[in-house]
Amino acid sequence: MEVNTSSFRKAKNKVEKLKRFYTHLAVYMVINTIITTVKVMSNTNSGETFEEAFFSFSTYASWIVWGLVIAIHAFSVFGLPRIVGDDWEERKIQQFMNEEFEHNKK
Repeated sequence: MEVNTSSFRKAKNKVEKLKRFYTHLAVYMVINTIITTVKVMSNTNSGETFEEAFFSFSTYASWIVWGLVIAIHAFSVFGLPRIVGDDWEERKIQQFMNEEFEHNKK
């Protein structure tokens, strides 16, 4: 089976994007779990009940804000290629190369 260099590059690029997304997601889960644990422990030591500490908006603020960033990252990896097409990058590169060629001809 012969492998096209361009196809290999595309596949490798997709794998790298997936790897970065899953790494980002894992870091999000681990760090926010640690932040939540520390926040709840700190608040319960300050006199709040577990429920008050756990269900406080400030406990979930980092989950929400960072979660929006994760959602944008997920969209760029999974949703955007479906909307603009898998060959969008190649079309843009070709467009810019053509524009540069036309500009240099003048």
